[in-house]
Amino acid sequence: MNKQFLKAGMLGLLVAGWLNQAAWAQSDPTGKRRVTSTYAITNATVVKAPGDPGSKATILIKDGIILGVGASLTLPKEAKVIPGDSLYVYPGFIDGAGTMGISKPKEVERPKDFVSSTPPDEVAGITPWRMATDTYSGASTQVDDWRKAGFTLSQVVPDGGMLPGKTALVFLGEPKTTNILKVNAAAAANFRSSRGMYPATLAGVMAKFRDIYQNTALVIEHERMFATSAGIKRPQTSPTHTAFMPVVQKQLPVLFAAGSELEIRRAIALQKELGFKLILMGLENYESVIGVIKSSNTPVLIKLQVPDDKSIKSQKAEGVTEATKAQYSRVKESYDNALKQAAQLEKAGIPFGFSTADAKAADVQKTLNTMISNGLSEKAALAALTTNPAAILGISSMAGTLEKGKLANLVVTTDTLFKEESQIKYVISDGYVFDYEIKKKSVKTEAKPEGAPNGVQVEGVWEYSSETPAGSSGGEITLKRENGVLGGSITFDDPSGAGKATAPIKNASLSGKTLSFEFDVAAGGMSLTVAISGEINGKIMEGSLSVPQMGSFPVKATLSSPSQAN
Repeated sequence: MNKQFLKAGMLGLLVAGWLNQAAWAQSDPTGKRRVTSTYAITNATVVKAPGDPGSKATILIKDGIILGVGASLTLPKEAKVIPGDSLYVYPGFIDGAGTMGISKPKEVERPKDFVSSTPPDEVAGITPWRMATDTYSGASTQVDDWRKAGFTLSQVVPDGGMLPGKTALVFLGEPKTTNILKVNAAAAANFRSSRGMYPATLAGVMAKFRDIYQNTALVIEHERMFATSAGIKRPQTSPTHTAFMPVVQKQLPVLFAAGSELEIRRAIALQKELGFKLILMGLENYESVIGVIKSSNTPVLIKLQVPDDKSIKSQKAEGVTEATKAQYSRVKESYDNALKQAAQLEKAGIPFGFSTADAKAADVQKTLNTMISNGLSEKAALAALTTNPAAILGISSMAGTLEKGKLANLVVTTDTLFKEESQIKYVISDGYVFDYEIKKKSVKTEAKPEGAPNGVQVEGVWEYSSETPAGSSGGEITLKRENGVLGGSITFDDPSGAGKATAPIKNASLSGKTLSFEFDVAAGGMSLTVAISGEINGKIMEGSLSVPQMGSFPVKATLSSPSQAN
């Protein structure tokens, strides 16, 4: 290993992909080989399903199955007892569609005789024969992050183009176990077009989808005739048509990523035209098509995130024209409506689940509480985490509620789930118990510095460091406000090994004591967006540094030079 590579530091190692994630996926003292497969959580407040007020009970589990839920269970001698007197137990959360633990497949080289109007399917991102399990790693720190947030099952979606492959249902359990509940759960699809080749447009994707579907139907019919009649020419097929047959035969749903109103309408239009089973995932802007969704009876998985309020905070209070004020009003109305979309789905009677794709595990509680404060009931929020995705994924008989005979997937909290002070103490996935550290709430309050929002000093120079098995790495974070907008810059170890690099901070925000921001790192001809989020207590910030497809790592910063503006 040369000296230049050693100088690249933590970010350089991550971007280069040299870290072996399996060696450090469990940052907490969790996921160790269990001594027994039998556990009992005793005298806890158990919420068996959405709408259940909860009652004191004991839950007994063995070999990944719930053996009983009740107030007077007889416990076997081998049961390891977890006292639950002050704890609350909920069904484990289910991710309707996510990309945690999924890596990008190797890019396919174009053939020498490549023609952009008729590219090979694999080159054009049409690979329905691929499996999510081929590129999934349960040892990824992304899996650990989402498990810490309460998720116990996920439908993982392969990365790729228009038809990237088949999804899989996986447990977020012990990385050394199989963790696969179902290999072929759905056929993933999206409106992502191919660059420089057909289908290169939204209309082209729709035309190509029709072509694949209808030709697959012809292949199925031809094979039927060949098997039952003499004198029929042997049918010719392709990997694409063979892999798509379960969709045409309505044995496998299509999980269509459709974030915008236009994409939602077009996916539903394709379903009506062709007749396949459809699940919509990643819904982001859907207020105006709620009626269309309801009338089509299409299952939906909305993004587990809400829009940020940076555009609202950046609005000037004085010195603007009436036209600008009117524009501000429209922006504020649009933002408010976006926060209410989940509540509108509930009001329309549409059961929905969540998709964790593109969301951040650290923001789960804040996101849910924002939806609830904008009209979503706690019952509907819990249903979206449990019973609704179980029904959408066809696993209600084994997951979504706490009942005898169901999978031992549980979330154990220190208080009722949606209280701001509530923390997750245990997550049980596939019968494996993960014990998480409870953060002590600070009882000491500092005097509010003049001009510091929420009594939190944020402007100035922060010296930060992050620890990974690759070693310690760090630099400086400089934060300042200009016209009410928080921004600045960050220094970090240059991935090329050329000392320190500097990047502007973007999307910075301070919510209560939580500071979050992003910055871009260029390496190897590509750009990655790195996110930092942490809680500030006095002059210390502790949190995590997240790198796409790599996971999250602990980060700590000290305010060495407070700004006079604080």
